[in-house]
Amino acid sequence: MIYIVNNAVPILLATLAGLLVGIALYPELRRPAPLAVAFVAEAWFAAILAGALILAPPKAGAWVMTIGTAVVIWIGFVAPALVVTLRARGIATLSIGRDVFHWLLVMVVEAIVLHAVGLTAPPA
Repeated sequence: MIYIVNNAVPILLATLAGLLVGIALYPELRRPAPLAVAFVAEAWFAAILAGALILAPPKAGAWVMTIGTAVVIWIGFVAPALVVTLRARGIATLSIGRDVFHWLLVMVVEAIVLHAVGLTAPPA
């Protein structure tokens, strides 16, 4: 996990960008306790996404791989977990859609920031 330390700046900037998306969609995140929890979640997403982007094979263009990696992780892990969990709790479909869309936006925005700032692969 040395890549996290080596990419602390891009990960932090991606985390802050993800927080801005969250605050725009969920004004209640402006309070300190929810903001702290959101910060940790956004930072973890950014760190994992950075690792995935470093490992992504350069088969397509860099931006295609950047956005594609975020969408594949979202559609493969985030969206199904949210839909199942929120539906099991009886959350309304519209609210589920908003939550799922929120995390898609976060992942795409974080991926764009990570790619734009640049990531450093760990030494081989």
